[in-house]
Amino acid sequence: MTTFHYHHQEAYSEAVALKDVAKEFGTPCYIYSRKMLENNWHTLNNMLTQKLKDTHGHCICYAVKANPNLTLLNLLSRLGSGFDIVSIGELERVLSAGGDPKKIVFSGVGKQAVEIERALQVKIHCFNVESESELECIQYIAQKQGTKAPIALRVNPNINPLTHPYIATGLKNNKFGIALETLPALLMKIKKMPNIQLIGIACHVGSQLVKIEPFIEVMECLRKLYIKLSQEGFSIQHIDIGGGLGVCYHEEAPPSLEAYTSSIKEIFSSCPVNIILEPGRSLIANAGILLTRIEYIKSTPDKNFAIVDAGMNDLLRPALYQAWQDIAPVFLRDTTEKMYDIVGPVCESSDFLGHDRRLKIEPGDLLAVLMAGAYGFSMSSNYNSRPRAAEVLVDKNNATLIRRRETLKELLQCEQSLNGIFAL
Repeated sequence: MTTFHYHHQEAYSEAVALKDVAKEFGTPCYIYSRKMLENNWHTLNNMLTQKLKDTHGHCICYAVKANPNLTLLNLLSRLGSGFDIVSIGELERVLSAGGDPKKIVFSGVGKQAVEIERALQVKIHCFNVESESELECIQYIAQKQGTKAPIALRVNPNINPLTHPYIATGLKNNKFGIALETLPALLMKIKKMPNIQLIGIACHVGSQLVKIEPFIEVMECLRKLYIKLSQEGFSIQHIDIGGGLGVCYHEEAPPSLEAYTSSIKEIFSSCPVNIILEPGRSLIANAGILLTRIEYIKSTPDKNFAIVDAGMNDLLRPALYQAWQDIAPVFLRDTTEKMYDIVGPVCESSDFLGHDRRLKIEPGDLLAVLMAGAYGFSMSSNYNSRPRAAEVLVDKNNATLIRRRETLKELLQCEQSLNGIFAL
């Protein structure tokens, strides 16, 4: 299910015609459906409430990296969402959007001192600690501030998430998390740290998981770890099971929310703690569309190319992961269907949005890349000195600009020429 649909041969998001968005805001352009985002969050939250109401509290901490637009963060904050962050930039975005710092978990392997200082200052819920050296840094900064730092230990369980290797994070050769065999020595160290309060355990093994088995393995690992820590006298308040629930881009069949949440209930039935989840893609992917216009049709003896104005700098996933996303015409034509590669203007052979797509199109037509709400704009760049796209929120029959398109002047404003400074 996506926000994209046809009415009288023309594509819409909610009640807004995509051609009208292109006319007002130009292309390429990201479009997000408020209704879809909020429905996704409510569906997950209601399911968790139904399953866990008698045994556990829970908190959905949206993974900001999936899409950090301030308006979207504000919508989630209004729903009561928490946030999973990995940088001071994401922290400031959440705070600017009205997010509750007490519902923020700070993940990531490379937290800098200034980031830890700021997070302690605003009193986030906890740090997901990923190494002994990070733990020592947090202890040092908390001691300087005269406070206690709440932490969770993110463990690396060496579980295969059955996903793309670039987004697998729970195998022993990944940089993430703490190896289980090193935990006993680390726990002894924590007991001697006066400014550290261990309140949780966490694990995240990867993104775009489409099988239930890795989730079950992770939860069983955390359940056993909770029992062990409780026996050793630690007062664990929450278990963070991470995110990673996959979505259907093409032919994937990810676990249902019913199966996923039932597993949470069953596995943690004897663990009286709060459950934290870190979903990103599963909340925002199907709420987003990348709108692009065909500049040229180019035919060779071997291929037909539809050359569009969006490139790998706008949507990196196909080039980086060889990811498949559906590409649909905004107008349904009654012309001859042909096979096309949908490619962008960037000077790389990896600059494509889709290969071998059967379409009825002509130059000037608009195309919609579907399921583009997650890891679309957030991974975009200025490669080839291309301004980043506009972002638009659709709410019923209204379309509102929530990030204007970058200008050519803004591409240069952080730099200066050496003209007049050095004699050549």
